[in-house]
Amino acid sequence: MTEQFTFGGEIVWKPSPQQIEHANLTKFMRLHNIKDFDELMQKSTSDVAWFTEAVLKFLDIQFYEPYSKVVDLSEGIQFPKWCVDAKMNIIHNCVDKHAVGATGQSPAIIFEGEEGITRTLSYEQLYIEVNKTANGLRSLGLGKGDAIGIFMPMTPEIVIALLAIAKIGGIILPLFSGYGAGAIVSRMNDAEAKALFACDGAFRRGKPVEMKSIADEAAEQIPTLKHMIVLRRTNQEIKMKAGRDLWWDELINKQSEESETEITNAENPLMIIYTSGTTGKPKGALHTHCGFPIKAAQDMSFGTDVHQEDVIYWMTDMGWMMGPWLVFGSLILGATMFLYDGAPDFPAPNRLWELAEKHKINQMGVSPTLIRSLIPQGEEHFKKHNLSSLKCFASTGEPWNPDPWMWLFEKVGNKKIPIINYSGGTEISGGIVMGNPLRPLKPCAFSAPCPGMNADVVNEDGKPLRDSVGELVIKSPWIGMTRGFWKDKQRYLDTYWSRWDNVWVHGDFAAIDKDGLWYILGRSDDTIKIAGKRLGPAEVESILVKHKDIVEAAAIGVPHEVKGSELILFAVTKPNVERSAALRQELSKMVISEMGKPLAPKEILFVNDLPKTRNAKVMRRMIRSAYLGLELGDTSSLVNPQAVEEIKVLK
Repeated sequence: MTEQFTFGGEIVWKPSPQQIEHANLTKFMRLHNIKDFDELMQKSTSDVAWFTEAVLKFLDIQFYEPYSKVVDLSEGIQFPKWCVDAKMNIIHNCVDKHAVGATGQSPAIIFEGEEGITRTLSYEQLYIEVNKTANGLRSLGLGKGDAIGIFMPMTPEIVIALLAIAKIGGIILPLFSGYGAGAIVSRMNDAEAKALFACDGAFRRGKPVEMKSIADEAAEQIPTLKHMIVLRRTNQEIKMKAGRDLWWDELINKQSEESETEITNAENPLMIIYTSGTTGKPKGALHTHCGFPIKAAQDMSFGTDVHQEDVIYWMTDMGWMMGPWLVFGSLILGATMFLYDGAPDFPAPNRLWELAEKHKINQMGVSPTLIRSLIPQGEEHFKKHNLSSLKCFASTGEPWNPDPWMWLFEKVGNKKIPIINYSGGTEISGGIVMGNPLRPLKPCAFSAPCPGMNADVVNEDGKPLRDSVGELVIKSPWIGMTRGFWKDKQRYLDTYWSRWDNVWVHGDFAAIDKDGLWYILGRSDDTIKIAGKRLGPAEVESILVKHKDIVEAAAIGVPHEVKGSELILFAVTKPNVERSAALRQELSKMVISEMGKPLAPKEILFVNDLPKTRNAKVMRRMIRSAYLGLELGDTSSLVNPQAVEEIKVLK
C-alpha cells in the first residue's frame, strides 16, 4: 500500500540566467554537447563508465599510472572495481599539485576559534605542514595500510592530520569529537589502529572542555595503539604517558618540509567512517583513494556550485562524513574551506552571520535544527550583518519542516539565495539527491538526483512510484559507493542489497512530485502505520512546529492492538512557555485538523530536548526505544544523551 503524497507546494526560487551561465554544471554539459539537465541525467545513469571518466577529467584527477578500465563489474554491481590498475594518491590532487604556481598562494583553509583567534593557510603552507606531519608519522614507523584515528576539534591541524595519514598511504579513522571512551575503543579496535591524533581540549560556550582524559581511557583498552600525538588547543593541564604520548609541536616542527607522497593503488583503502546502527557494533564504511573524494568534489562542484575562488563552510565535525567531504571536496576544486571550532550561537545568536560577513563565506551548510533554534531569537541578529557574499545555503542530515525552510529562504536569504538540500550518507560518499543551480526549488525539496545516481522511488513490489511515498533505491553503481563494511562483507550485503536483486535499498522514504522535485521524508524504519495508513514522521512534526510556542517535535508510533500503532508526539517548547493542558489540546487539534481523526495523537509530551547526533539528526528510533523501555542500541553518536534519560521517565 502507498500513501498519496501531501508534501510540497509552489515553486519559490528559479535560477537567474547569470546563475545558469556561471554554473559548473553548465560548463560540464557544454563540454559534452548535452542540451539540458534531463539529458545529462539520462546519459550519466545509462552509461556509468562514460560519466565517471568525464567527471575524473573535469575535476583534473591525476594518476601516477593510468587506469586500464574505468569500472569492472565482473564481481557484480555490489562490488565494482574503479580505475582498474591505476596508481594514485588523492593527496596529490588535493594538495601537491596546488602548492605550486598561482594556486599556491591562494587560501586553502580559513579558521576561526570560538575565542576569536583566526588563522589562514595557503595551499603552499598546507603542503609544507602536511609534509612535516607525514614525516612525523613515518618517524614513528607508521606507513601504508596503518589505521590512524583522529579525535580532535575542527582546527587546521585536524585537516593536516587527515591529509598526512593519506599521504603516507595510511587509513584515516575519523572520530566524533564528542565521543566517550567506549565509542573510540570499539572503532579503533575494529580497525586495529596503531596511532591516534588527540587534543588537550576544545572551547565550548566560553569554557575549555577537556578531551585528553577520554583519549587516555580509550587508549588503555586498544592493544594495537602505540602512539598518541597531542595538539595543544586550550593549554589545559593534562597527563602525558611516557613512551606513548607526543606533543604535536615537538614531533612535527622538527621535521623536513619535503616528503614523498606514497604511491598507492586507486582502490587502496583511504578511510573507514563508522556509522551507528540501532543494534550491534557500528558499521565501518570503507572508502578508497578514487572513491569518496571524487564523489565529494563532484557534488560540491555540481550541487553547491563551488568554484576555485569560493569559500565554503559546512557546520560539521570530522567524525561525521561531511567533515572529510568538506576537506576533500574543497581541496580537489582548489577552493577554500572555512573551519569554525565553537558554538554557532555564542556569545550571541548573531555569531553565524558574523562569520559569514567577516570571512566572506559563499556556500554555508547549516542544519534545520540550528535554524529552528535561531528563529525564536529574532531577526535582528542576521539583519545587522552584510550577507551579500552568500551564494547558497545548504543542508543535510535531516528533513526540513516548511516553516523553518521558508524563514531561512525569505527572511535571511531575501528570496534570492537557494537552499541546496542534500541527502545521501556515509556509504554514498555524499548525495543521492541534491539541489543544483539549474533547477527550480520548492520548500524542503531536492531538485533531482545527483548526476550519475540512478535513483528511484518504488512501492513494496519494487515498482516505480510518482506523487506517492515509497522506498528510495539506487539501480546502478557510482564511484563513491562504499567498498563494503570493514571486515564484514555479509552485513553490507544484508543492509543494502538483500531486498531486491541488484538494487541498493537506502532505508529512506522518499517521494517525487508531479513537477519532478524530490523529497526525503525520513528513515523508512521510522515510519508509523496507523489503521493501515503509513505516516512519515516529518509530516506530522511539521504541523507542530507551525505553532508559535514549539521549536522542535518528534513523532513515533507505539503498538496498539486494533490500529497496529498509535501516535505519540514529543514537543520542545520555547523558553518560558507554560507546558499546559491547554497547549497540549491546541496542538492535538492542529494535528486532527490536518491529518484527520484516525491520526489523532494518543499523547503529546513536552521535553527539554530531542536526542540528536552531531549532525543534528533526530534519533526517533532511540526516542521510541526509550519510551517503550527497549534496548537503545549504540548511543555513542548522541551529543545529548540526557535527552534519552528524560524520555525514559515520561511514560
